Amino acid sequence: MFHRLLTLVTAVALGALSAAAAGQPLKAPWVLVDTHRHTVSVIQGGKVKQTFRRIAVGRGGVAKVRYEGGGRTPLGTFHVAWVNKNSRFHLFFGLDYPHDAQAAVALKRNKIGPGTYARILRAYNKGRLPPQDTKLGGYIGIHGLGHASPVIQRMADWTEGCIALDNRQIDNLAQWVSIGTKVVIR
Repeated sequence: MFHRLLTLVTAVALGALSAAAAGQPLKAPWVLVDTHRHTVSVIQGGKVKQTFRRIAVGRGGVAKVRYEGGGRTPLGTFHVAWVNKNSRFHLFFGLDYPHDAQAAVALKRNKIGPGTYARILRAYNKGRLPPQDTKLGGYIGIHGLGHASPVIQRMADWTEGCIALDNRQIDNLAQWVSIGTKVVIR
């Protein structure tokens, strides 16, 4: 019995060490943006820790591939790549959009050229922020309202493709989010 317990404890410890060595935080919080329910949820250890309601997404809805000027919020899995604490939107968590798969679709549709695709792919493969100045757009993130009225959140989706919370909500979200935090937009 003791031997089995020791084996189990050792296996769990080794699994935890290998996850940490692989750069995977143990039970790190991540963010789920549900564009249908208009919620942002923080999930940690398989449990919802906090949910923010009445969020806004892009005025053009959502899309698997977003193009500059379309006002759509991109769907997919991203990571927080930078934080702007002095944003006109109060607080801004920038995402690592666009990804390689989105760029591949845009290349196939002749929306971007091979050079732009190569720039995006190179950044993605090196774990760097993809170019933000392509036809796919950029500067997508989760932000507050700044000096705008919170009433806007209840009226319509209004952003250029970002996810907007009110200032109180974005301040509360900040306790869970840092550079590298996974953000799933669905």
